[in-house]
Amino acid sequence: MHADLSRFTFRPERHYSAVVAQQGRVQLDADTNEQTAIQLHQARTLAADLIGPHGGPRDAAGFRIEYVGGKHDLDTLHIHGGRYYVDGILCDASRPAPGVPVLDEDDQETPEPLGHWTYWDQPDGFRDPEKPGDRLPSPAQSPFVVYLHVWERSVTAAEDPALREVALGAAMPDTAARVKVVWQVLPLSLAALEIEEPDPSKEVVRAAFARWAQRRSAPSARLAARSERPDHADEDPCLVKPDARYRGPENQLYRVEVHAGGEAKDATFKWSRENGSVVFPVDGLDGTWVQLATLGHDGKLDLDVGDHVEFTDTAHASRLEPLPLLRVEELDLPGRRVRLSAEPAPGVGRLPHLHPFLRRWDHHEGPRRKGRTTALRGGAVPVAEGEWLPLEDGVEVYFAKGGSYRTGDHWIIPARTATGSVEWPADPARRPLLQAPAGIARHHAPLALIKGEGSAVDLRLAFGPLAGSMPAADEATLAAEDQARREELAAESDPSGGRSQTTAQAEAAVEGDE
Repeated sequence: MHADLSRFTFRPERHYSAVVAQQGRVQLDADTNEQTAIQLHQARTLAADLIGPHGGPRDAAGFRIEYVGGKHDLDTLHIHGGRYYVDGILCDASRPAPGVPVLDEDDQETPEPLGHWTYWDQPDGFRDPEKPGDRLPSPAQSPFVVYLHVWERSVTAAEDPALREVALGAAMPDTAARVKVVWQVLPLSLAALEIEEPDPSKEVVRAAFARWAQRRSAPSARLAARSERPDHADEDPCLVKPDARYRGPENQLYRVEVHAGGEAKDATFKWSRENGSVVFPVDGLDGTWVQLATLGHDGKLDLDVGDHVEFTDTAHASRLEPLPLLRVEELDLPGRRVRLSAEPAPGVGRLPHLHPFLRRWDHHEGPRRKGRTTALRGGAVPVAEGEWLPLEDGVEVYFAKGGSYRTGDHWIIPARTATGSVEWPADPARRPLLQAPAGIARHHAPLALIKGEGSAVDLRLAFGPLAGSMPAADEATLAAEDQARREELAAESDPSGGRSQTTAQAEAAVEGDE
């Protein structure tokens, strides 16, 4: 997630069940976040083990799909409310009921709200009718599958102002961030599933979809990180101890994130020493000039000429679409304005309700190779596999050969001045290990096979409640219970406790002599 964090410490392979606070110790954000991650991992693993890869409660299953033909080829889907679980993640399709306003005498009654979402207004889909690629296929030409795409992303006060406590004042930084479950209902052709049958059965579609989802969910990109002593390190006496490899003046949490996906020859990446958490809410846009709601709280979290920024909003962040990274060319600090190297992409950041913002990235140019600096592509650094690429202050990254890259995939690299190194897994010979991305984890589930209007084949799965009525006892159990009651009553009415009369008299005589 893009948040101001110290590091991520949750590792499922360590099998920790809880974080235990100790008295008199420093409390870190990483400890609290690890406890949350442990509980979330346990809950979702249990749900996935009991439910399976996906499913919904039988009486309240959500995401029932209806195909509705529209005018001018603008077809849509009705997405009915309820709950559905994908890999243990709860997805809720219920449409919130709007509040009831206080009406004046002249006001008319508010219209009844829809009881379902549509393909075009689903909360995190942000489909655009003007984009041909966003339109639904025609089932008259070929049936298509509707599926659920689920992932999670971080949300800060830049996108949701309600997270900010106004009592702290505008000059104070925001507090905690949030993690949001993003679900999107999307179409998928049978050709993409490698199904050649014109009328496949449910079992065929589900099996083909499972294979497709496995390929989509498993990332093939791998990265390693290390710290090396930079050139000319001894020329600056203000740096940390001379034997340190990481020469940065402060602890950092580096984030290396794929910008444009694809094969290595097409992929690019960007990096941030603050985990991509430096964002600036946007109040307005005038050509290349951007009006900011606030500037950074110090020089470390501010903007400077030459910085590369990502001008985006909630819609494009949810669609995981790369936008060109722009360069800051001029600053107007009293007016809280910045001039960018080019005008942002059309349709991005023009709607205030989508909360546009700038996100700062810290690369300024590509790494130096063979004595020359690599040119940026779209403002991002081209991926080069099979060689160590320097970031800054001795931090280097290595992309394994043969990877396929997805926009948003990222790796987190803590760098510490105390050790002069980065925290990264290594083998016994201290060679850095290649790691899969820390995120984004993508999850998929089939919902329906659309053959035409009014003919959607439901592909969802359902489960019933575990609890039920207490079963009636059989005759043997009832007889045993009756015998036990009779024995209890007999023991209470017999003062000898079931002993013989002679034994009882002898015991009484002994007690009398005492």
